[in-house]
Amino acid sequence: MKKFLLLLGMVTCLIGTAACGKADQVQESQLQIDEASLINYSDQVVNALNEIVTGGMQDQYASDAVISAGISSWELAMSDLGAYNGVTDHKVEIGSDEAIVEASVSGADHNAVVTLIINDQGSLSSITVNVERSMGELMLNAALNTLMGMGTVFIILILISLLIGCFKFIPQIQEKFSKKNKQPAAAPAAAPVVAAPVEEEEETSDEELIAVIAAAIAASEGSTSTDGFVVRSIRRRSGSWKNA
Repeated sequence: MKKFLLLLGMVTCLIGTAACGKADQVQESQLQIDEASLINYSDQVVNALNEIVTGGMQDQYASDAVISAGISSWELAMSDLGAYNGVTDHKVEIGSDEAIVEASVSGADHNAVVTLIINDQGSLSSITVNVERSMGELMLNAALNTLMGMGTVFIILILISLLIGCFKFIPQIQEKFSKKNKQPAAAPAAAPVVAAPVEEEEETSDEELIAVIAAAIAASEGSTSTDGFVVRSIRRRSGSWKNA
């Protein structure tokens, strides 16, 4: 970490010194730095990024937004790069207010391009890492993205169709809930059953019955008095009908 900061400070001082040396001839916004210094600076930055990520020192640069973004970009690219082999080529563009350096990085699995942008103050304003892929890989990724997009659209259409198809069950569900909440009407009260009048049988006492029978017998004998009438039981003689 100290080595990286020291190198970064030295390069910044070189850029500032070169800019101040010709301040009377050029405007303040123009960069005065040679291509060789930018190439050397880009190599130092790329090597420092690899050391920071492999050493697990990302948290130490969290306060610097530019360096932290560059570390995150390098960390994401390492899964595609594989083992880091070094910087193989450079492309430098120096403008009036910024300089752009593209450093080609070689990896065991893929290559990448690290792009550094240096502002007119001689400070890093951006660090990005882009992995280079073959045409076949690009076509495969494009096909996968297309299939994924089409599959997502079809799934959404199927879900919408199923949802619309379920609308026909809504009235049935509402009807079931309305029947469940509706209380059954109370049954009408049964009319009271009027009991049939019971005819009271006139009970005739034995004495009255005997008196009636006696009166009838007396009338048949020509006597109206029943004082001397005695009711006797009739005994049947067995076998008398045989002698007759």
